[in-house]
Formats: sequence, structure tokens, C-alpha cells
Amino acid sequence: MLAKLNSASRRRPLLAFGLLLLATASTVKSAEPLSPVEAVIHLHRPLVIGHRGYNQIAPENTLPSFQLAKAAGADMVELDYYQAKDGQLVVIHDEVLDRTTDAVTKWGEKGVTIQSKTADELCSLDAGKWFDSKNAGSHLPTYAGTHLPTLAESLDLIQDGNLTLIHHKQGDAATCLKLLRQKNLVNRVVVQSFDWSYLKDFHQQAPEQVLGALGPLDQRAGNKLSEAEKTLDKAWVDEVRKSGAQLVVWNRQITRVAVDYAHQQGMKVWVYTINDPGMANAVLELGADGIITDNPARIWRAMAIRNTPSADPR
Repeated sequence: MLAKLNSASRRRPLLAFGLLLLATASTVKSAEPLSPVEAVIHLHRPLVIGHRGYNQIAPENTLPSFQLAKAAGADMVELDYYQAKDGQLVVIHDEVLDRTTDAVTKWGEKGVTIQSKTADELCSLDAGKWFDSKNAGSHLPTYAGTHLPTLAESLDLIQDGNLTLIHHKQGDAATCLKLLRQKNLVNRVVVQSFDWSYLKDFHQQAPEQVLGALGPLDQRAGNKLSEAEKTLDKAWVDEVRKSGAQLVVWNRQITRVAVDYAHQQGMKVWVYTINDPGMANAVLELGADGIITDNPARIWRAMAIRNTPSADPR
């Protein structure tokens, strides 16, 4: 009888250990791996994000600009999109075509909007000639003949080895989400907007998608805000959470207290549009997790110098 009891006693620790291993294995198995975009967002260093590509050396929101941002080692490439007359999504920053295309010359009319033309009409425009004129006499390549890209072809280029930060300018969430699903890119890009109702709608349709809330907004509860009221604070962070966004994407009006609070909520803070190395250092001192810039190479250099104090102080 005593032998049987001793044998049972020896089996109990082994049984408990086996159950522990089984539970651990089950937990590990059930934990979903991070998507590529989530893995980048959670890197233990600040991110460098190319604003409209690398728009200081190539025409903004064009394929050459996106390619150069990738070549410069940007962690992500940001772009803007509108919904054209035929429902297709076209990449451009301004609602009207005058500044960055030859629409006025081609159609003989100022103030033509994106929504009034089809994607084919928009993509027939020259989106590089204006850049050549602005930089006449420089050593930059010429870009005449560069066309406005669709969001689809921009994603094909950027996502081939990099990640896209999609800035919604106009259009419904369902149309963008449909494109991302067609390309199997849900939660493989980041979608951001100043329209927080758009973000809420996107979050309801695809809660797994990483979203960024752009701020500050000009109004709050229908009231126009002063510059002081636009500074990122805990209340703004709480409102961002309600939109379904995990990223706070703000201008340089941030504070250490607000950034720390966002981090406590499991959120990241990115700052736009920073081109000056001194300003980059200032927002990094405040805890910013990412810098959106027109010149990724310059910001990379500023960060390298910041991390090696004995290096060239220029």
C-alpha cells in the first residue's frame, strides 16, 4: 500500500509539470504574430517616414519620389489620396490640380478639383514639370512627363520592400478598405486622417487595421481652437483612442506629459513635418516615436549624430 502511495506521489509533480507545459504551449500558439507594419511601429527606436516620398529632391506624391524615399532608407513612405469622379483613388495632396500638375495649361481652367475628373483623366496630367520649373538651374534630375499615380500603383511600388502610410484626404472608408483587401494589405499599411469620423468608420469595418489620427483639429465640439488649445494633451489622446486609432500623428505642438500618457495607453506619437535637425532633436527629447519629413536622409543623419555625441557636430 505504501509503495502505491509513493508511486502516485511521484507522478503528481510530473503531471503538474506536463499540464504547465501544455498550458504554456497553448498560450504561445494562440498569440498572433505581429504583422510587418506592427513590427516596425513597435521598434525600439524612432521611425523616419518620407513625407509624400522624398519630396525635396523629386516631385511630391509621384512614383519617383516614393522610390527615392525607399532608397534613402525611410521606414515608411507617406502619401495622400483623393477619390476621383469614377470612384478610383488617385494620389495627390491638393484638392485642386493647379499647383502640382499641368491641368491649367491642358484644360485651360483654374481650380479644377480631383472629384470632377476620372482617374484616367487625372493620370494623364504631367505631375513633374512644375518641379523642374521650381528647381531650374539645380543639379536635380528632370521629371517632366511624370504622371499622377493611382493609389493602387503606388502601393505596388512602395509595398515591394517597404511600408505605406496612407493619408486619407477625401472619400469613404469602404472604398479604401476594398482596395486594401483586394491587394491583401489590410494591416500591412497604416491609414491616417484628419477626419476622425472616417477613422471610426474604418475601425468598425476592419478593427485589425492600424490607424493614425492626425491632429490637431481646427475645431472641438464646434468651437474654433486657439493655438494653445491645439497642443497635444491627455484629453486629445483620449479622443484619439475613441476614434479607434493607435497612433497619434501631431505637429510639433506636443509635450512630454502628453507623449508619456499616450505611451501608457499603448499608443505611439509621430510628429510632422520635421526637416530641421534641431527640431528633430527637440521632438525626440519629448519622446516622439516617429518623424515625418520631406528629407529622410537629413533626419537619419541627425539621428545618427544624436546617438554618437563624439561625431561631427555639424
